Amino acid sequence: MTNLFGLLRERFEPSLDRPSLVLRAGGGAGGVTWTYGDLDRASARFAAVLRGRGVEPGDRVLVQVPKSMEAVALYLGVLRCGGVYVPLNTAYTEREVDFFVGDASPRVVVGGAVAADSNDGGDPRTVDIDGLWREAQAAPADPAIEPRDDDDLAAICYTSGTTGRSKGAMITHGNLISNALSLHEIWGFEPGDVLLHALPIFHVHGLFVALHTAFLNASKILFLPAFDAGVVRGLLPEATVLMGVPTFYSRLLAEPGFGSADCQSIRLFVSGSAPLTEAVFGEFETRTGHRILERYGMTEAGMITSNPLRGERVAGTVGFPLPDVEVRVAGEDGAELPVAEVGTLEIRGPNLFPGYWGLPEKTAEEMRGDGFFVTGDLASVDAEGRVTLVGRGKDLIIAGGFNVYPKEIEDRLDEVAGVAESAVIGAPHADLGEGVVAVLVAEQATVGDDTLRSALDAGLARFKHPRRFYWVEELPRNAMGKVQKNVLRERYRDAYDG
Repeated sequence: MTNLFGLLRERFEPSLDRPSLVLRAGGGAGGVTWTYGDLDRASARFAAVLRGRGVEPGDRVLVQVPKSMEAVALYLGVLRCGGVYVPLNTAYTEREVDFFVGDASPRVVVGGAVAADSNDGGDPRTVDIDGLWREAQAAPADPAIEPRDDDDLAAICYTSGTTGRSKGAMITHGNLISNALSLHEIWGFEPGDVLLHALPIFHVHGLFVALHTAFLNASKILFLPAFDAGVVRGLLPEATVLMGVPTFYSRLLAEPGFGSADCQSIRLFVSGSAPLTEAVFGEFETRTGHRILERYGMTEAGMITSNPLRGERVAGTVGFPLPDVEVRVAGEDGAELPVAEVGTLEIRGPNLFPGYWGLPEKTAEEMRGDGFFVTGDLASVDAEGRVTLVGRGKDLIIAGGFNVYPKEIEDRLDEVAGVAESAVIGAPHADLGEGVVAVLVAEQATVGDDTLRSALDAGLARFKHPRRFYWVEELPRNAMGKVQKNVLRERYRDAYDG
């Protein structure tokens, strides 16, 4: 039986006196440093507090807090006591969080500094991160690591569907261990590697991919509260690995004079969470001499494919399946297609989640009888096994690395007085990859942009908000009455030009 935390601790135990997290809020020297021993003790104290609050193996701990070293220790503390970690985007509104709390039924809810503490008459499950950290500092460490099986849950990560109904992807200890070990190997982590971490830690990329591989390596992690191109550029000479979304690289390229001199210590740039354009890939290589390693993953499976560390990294492709991961491309009838033909990508492997929390029917819809998962992404696989994504079967928008689901926004817009109906699409955006666009039909007179934005502010995170609004007489539809979003995407593809 292997608890993920137990594996990570085995790897960093010989290095307890070495730096683990180094908080660097700016580009200068200094900052706050935790050793691996500090991180281990902090996680043990959080585990003690969580156990004291009634958290037993399998209980959910829902967390919506700003990025911090304490938040990382809390995550490890949840794993340590056998709990199930449920991270939420810090941009989610109270209305959105209420749904997640109701769905996950957590034993403890940890919020930001504004969260109601149980001592103030709020929900007795809820505590702010500062209050929990004070409890942890005063508590005796509980070093016990709860035994877990590979199929025991380690996390539930919510991913919305095109119906607007959020789904909790159940992630097991075995899923995370498999992915972490594979990535640590194929990306060639070595003694002395230093990770520059500027990603959020409420989703797979920043929390699982970046932190787990670094922890397995007992690497120093330069830990930034958020991405700032100038700060990241200033810290690159201290790092050897940077993991980012395409926006990171486009913003670095926008820095005056950015080039090879900034990247001499870096051995690996990784990009994911959204498609990397061939233009950014090419310009980055021209300016720095580095070919960005693009990979492909999703909440339900962690990382699925990766371009090779050694070997040709082909712009516009996401590389080869990870070890022990199988991929195939299927047609509409579910039959596997020949090499190079485009169809729906299906995957199977030890990284694949067992299903959606409380939604067995939805799980069954997306799982084949032989264990393959239907990703909904359109792809082709060449004779070498290299995967190229060519589109999405769903209307998902990826803006700055964050998933945006049109139906959720459309539901809010359709509630606005004066809006007869709406369609939300993504349009190419030089910085974000895709920008959100709303196309609306008025009941009579059009509604002002400020009114629309105000209505969205009440219930949707800012990264989901359209930045462009267009009014039309009617939405294009096919013979079955379905809105033709492909027509809208073509019509408004230049919405963010200029």
